[in-house]
Amino acid sequence: MTPREVLDFAKKNKVEVVDLRFVDLLGTWQHFSIPVSELTLDLFKDGSGFDGSSIRGWKMIQNSDMLVIPDPNTARLDPFTEIPTLSMICNVEDPITRSVYERDPRGVAQRAEQYLKSTKIGDVSYWGPEAEFFIFDHASYDQNAHSGFYFIDSEEGIWNSGKEGHNLGSRPRHKEGYFPVAPTDSQQDIRSEMVQEMVKAGIPVEKHHHEVATAGQGEIDLRFDSLVNMADKMLMYKYIVKNVARRHNKTVTFMPKPVFGDNGSGMHTHQSIWKDGKPTFAGKEYAGVSQTCLYYIGGILKHAAAIAAFTNPTTNSYKRLTPGFEAPVLLAYSSRNRSAGIRIPMYSPSPKAKRIEVRFPDPSCNMYLAFSAMLMAGLDGIQNKIDPGEPMDKNLYDLEPEEAANIPTLPGSLEQALSGLEADHEFLLKGGVFSEDLIEAWINYKRANEVDAIRVRPHPYEFFLYYDV
Repeated sequence: MTPREVLDFAKKNKVEVVDLRFVDLLGTWQHFSIPVSELTLDLFKDGSGFDGSSIRGWKMIQNSDMLVIPDPNTARLDPFTEIPTLSMICNVEDPITRSVYERDPRGVAQRAEQYLKSTKIGDVSYWGPEAEFFIFDHASYDQNAHSGFYFIDSEEGIWNSGKEGHNLGSRPRHKEGYFPVAPTDSQQDIRSEMVQEMVKAGIPVEKHHHEVATAGQGEIDLRFDSLVNMADKMLMYKYIVKNVARRHNKTVTFMPKPVFGDNGSGMHTHQSIWKDGKPTFAGKEYAGVSQTCLYYIGGILKHAAAIAAFTNPTTNSYKRLTPGFEAPVLLAYSSRNRSAGIRIPMYSPSPKAKRIEVRFPDPSCNMYLAFSAMLMAGLDGIQNKIDPGEPMDKNLYDLEPEEAANIPTLPGSLEQALSGLEADHEFLLKGGVFSEDLIEAWINYKRANEVDAIRVRPHPYEFFLYYDV
């Protein structure tokens, strides 16, 4: 929509409140609301002010004034508010310079799209993330000086099969959730309702299904879109999934590894580059891809340790990235082979369907930063003709130790990933897409608030291991 069309849309739908949303450094939507009387054409030019010092990883209090500038193309009716509410996603600007704030993740993604065009490698990159999540019936947790615990429960959890009393017993066993019909899959209707809300919000959905793990793991796949558009949609995706679950007195988490002993939640990310309406990844090389595509893969593999700081940005991410639970830890590529870090899907022979699937990201990431980091790594691979090496078409989980030792691996912890980013980020700075300031802020925030915070606290399992020493 144009700004004028947004005003007409709001009047037609009797909107009373306008919700202005933006994404913080870590990837969570923030918002404030204004009465519809404040929705004027000037809002799209002059914006609305807020305190940036209260946003994680952003401005200091001495220069905290910031502006949000709504994007009219993102205007949607909110399906979860009682009072008719129109939501819009905003860019964040400095009120003095009127430039996009360099730590605004959406601004990073917009610069990544602009940089792609400037390279002449392509006009547009397309993205298709497959975000997984758990639907629980209960989640409680706390940590203080003298105790620490978490407790999650799901009516669908295999651990509930032995409960006394009325028990119908239809629950997926560990690693067997993919994907029997009801009653074992008890969440068909709730996922369908999530899809309905997405479609009403203008988000095309390809499919939904139960995922591998017990206890309510699910996946909803969106039809591909360009980088910024898809990142916008993924924030709406999370919003809808969580709020539909709340309607049913359930709770959703996108934590990568909330359940011990079963598969975690990943976000396999399909991606491709097109130019002049043609797919640049289609060709006559291995698995029907182009040399451009192979170089793109080479860039992802070379810079994987650095981009993992954005694609797998939590300490919990590395509890998923362990052998034996379908999470790819080896930095290799292959066609059809889901044990490789990068897969070339072979569902269709059409050149238009040719793409790569990076399998190690997870849905805890900031979508704008994760997509941008992968694109910049791939473009660096194309620009510098980085050879990805030979494909690995065997099951990498079953390699002999001496053979596996020759294949590079992802970082084993968030600290290692942050160190990888610290040592290797020049490729992210090209075209001013990322800035030294943003990367430094990211590393410092993650180390101080996550790595160190986990490191200094006793873990409940340590009492099991060490209490009687």
